[in-house]
Order: sequence, then C-alpha cells, then structure tokens
Amino acid sequence: MALPQHVEFLIIGAGIHGLSAAWRLAERLRERGEEVAGRVVVLDKTGIAAGASGIACGVVRNNYFQPAMRKLMAHSVGIWESDPKGLSYHPVGYMQISCEAMHKDVASIYEQQQAIGYESVFIEGEQQCTYYMRGIFDDWQAKGITSVLHEKRGGYSNQTKTMYALADRVEKLGVRIITGIEVKGFKTENGSNTVSAVHTDKGDIGCTHVIVGAGPWVRDFWKMLGLPKQITVKDLAGNVHNDVDMWRYWQLEEGVLVIDPDMGRANDGSIPPVIHVDTDAPLYSAVDGSKITDEMWGIYYKPDWHFGGIQGGASPYKVETPVDEVAIDPYGPSSPEFVSSHEFAHMWVSALAHCQKRYEGQMPKYHKEASGGIGCFTADSFPVFDHFRENVAMIADSNHGWKMIGVGHLIADEVLGERQELLEPFRFGRFERGELHPVSNSPYPWS
Repeated sequence: MALPQHVEFLIIGAGIHGLSAAWRLAERLRERGEEVAGRVVVLDKTGIAAGASGIACGVVRNNYFQPAMRKLMAHSVGIWESDPKGLSYHPVGYMQISCEAMHKDVASIYEQQQAIGYESVFIEGEQQCTYYMRGIFDDWQAKGITSVLHEKRGGYSNQTKTMYALADRVEKLGVRIITGIEVKGFKTENGSNTVSAVHTDKGDIGCTHVIVGAGPWVRDFWKMLGLPKQITVKDLAGNVHNDVDMWRYWQLEEGVLVIDPDMGRANDGSIPPVIHVDTDAPLYSAVDGSKITDEMWGIYYKPDWHFGGIQGGASPYKVETPVDEVAIDPYGPSSPEFVSSHEFAHMWVSALAHCQKRYEGQMPKYHKEASGGIGCFTADSFPVFDHFRENVAMIADSNHGWKMIGVGHLIADEVLGERQELLEPFRFGRFERGELHPVSNSPYPWS
C-alpha cells in the first residue's frame, strides 16, 4: 500500500504512548462528527510493541514520592480501569513494602494519596507489618520491614495482549498503522521552525502535527529535531549545573522464575497484589548462604500466567557507555550487550526466598533465556512531555512508560489545542528554572 502524501496527525512509535495518543485523537475527532480515516497515522520501524512496550513487565502503580507523578498516575490508572478486559488489565493492587530508611517517604506518599482520593492502606511497625503480610502470604519471612503501603488500585497488564488490543481498537476507529518504516529526519520549509514533513526510508510524508512516542529511541529523535545534547540544570538547592547530559541509559533487570504461577497465589487462593520490597536488610544467597549485599536493595514480583511463572525485576544500573555510543538496536532480549545478567538471577531469586519461604530452593528454575532491556532517562530521571519546533509533541517517558497509558490521551488533547494541567510539571523548561521533582530514598532512580 502506498504511503500517504500528507497526514494531519503523524505519530511515531506503535508502543503504549503512540497508540494511546492515536486512540484519543480518533475518539475526539469522532465525537466532533469528523472523519478519522487518512488523518491519523502511526509509524513504527519494526512493528506493534516491538520496543520497550513489548517487553514491559506490565506493572501499574501509583507509588510515587513526587506529587506531580502521583496525580498523573491516578489519571492513568483510571484509564486502565475503564476497560480491564479489553486492555488485559488485572486490578489486583500494589504493595510498597519498606524498611525504616523509607518509612517517612512512604508515609508521605500515603498521606498524599488520601488527599487525592486514591484508595490505599498504610501499616506501620515491624510486628504489625509482619502480621499484615502473613494475612496475605502465610510464608512471609522478610525481616526489618517497618511500613507497608497497600494500594487497593493498580495491578498489572499483559503487555503484548494489551498492545494488540489497542492496535485493533485504533484501527477500528479509522487509524492507519504503518510498520516497517523508519523515520530518518524532519523537514522544514522557507526557514520556518515548523516541521512540514518527516523523512523516512520509504519516502517523505507531509504532516500538520507530529507526536513522538519512541521510548528508548527518544535520544535519536531529540537529535533529529536539533535539540540540545547537554543542558543547564538548577537543582532544588538553587545550584546551577552546566553541560549536563540530557539523556542517560540504564540497564533494566527483569526475569522469570519458571514455576507454576499458582504457587504465587495468596492464602485465600486469589491473585495477590504486585509485591515491591525495598530494604536494607542483608541479602544472602539462596544457593550457598554467602552475603550478596548489605546495602539498600529492591525487587518487585508477581505471579503472571502470560509470562508462565513468577515475573519481576530489581533495581537497574547505569549504563556507563557514552550516551551517543549506546547501541539501542537490536533491542531487548535480542541485544548482544544489554540483557539481564547471571548476577541478577542470583540476586533476584535469593531476594524472593528472603521474602517468602516458598521460593527457597527454586534457583534452578530461573529461566535461561535472555531478558531485560535499556531505558532512556532524562537528566533528572523524570519524564519530559512538551512541544517543540511549533508542531512536534514529545513524549519522553524516562522509563515510566507502560503504566502511563493516560499520557498519550493528554498529549492528544494538547495537540487539539487544550493545555493539560497534569503535564505542566513535566515541561522541558523545569531544568533551567530549577523546578525539579523531589527525590525519595528508594534504590530506584524513578521513584
């Protein structure tokens, strides 16, 4: 099928953000009694869910120390809840289980969740936390836990099922998805700053509006748009830092313990909430008893029938390769460089056994296939949602992406001329103004 010569709304990336934006644009146009066909087109160089969305663990949560993130996530959770079956979403809840070093931060999260009407329960004290957790898992054995934040909303979704359901939905609304086409650059005319066309390996496509939702490839689109590789950042103390890299990459560590997912069920036979543990308790090997670490560590996990076992991950580590030299392709499990390590498997399964007795002796059942990927983070590890070159909307999710299904909706509304308050704290200008997001004591750079 021939490429369109001109598209009103051209979306780059057939992942969670691109298809969310297409969904909202198509619905808004239909609400106005307007035709969708030929006006909204999604491009992807590989295919639907071929990037980060295709390997996401699927966790949906609102466990954020930053008020702006918490409000934005509440909006996104609402969209997941609007059609659980259609989006292959399991609203089982989410639990942040923490040591004393994080007690104050998590208490703040709970208080602010209550302030916005987001249902959660907060348990404090080591004895009380153990009692609460054993009410869910009778084999709970983690030591030194002094707070449990149990979000009643949230849960997880099955990533590829969700993505293909979204693709089917938008195509039925009149959106065209073109795969196997790579964007190589942007064109302007007559000295204008406005993008008039995208240059692809199959030819040029004229456009009125562009939405970039390219996940870890955002670095390359940023460069294509002529935006700064290094920026000025004013920190929360008012100190100015010059020549800070706009982008950095982190290796994401995830995997699967290949056992019957039913082994992960709660005492009452139900699917339990997603479990996230951050602790400074010493972690010992489930293989030989040696000490793995006595520093802060964190894991998350859930029984997942889509993955065929207990699926989860641990805190990531920074990729030390200079940002311009990081090879994003091939991505995910196909990468010869950026996949989860044997050290991760040892740590993660040992951490599972640290938390629950049922996982002791299960190390041989850790899957042997490659897993994990890399995420592209901003200078402060929080998203940038903004507009550049007059008509280009950028969704740079800083690896918070999957759970943020609502961001594409909000960006679509902005492209249609309606500024969105929820996106204001994530504008690019925050770096120079010093309006950064507060940072928690979590071992994760994004919490």
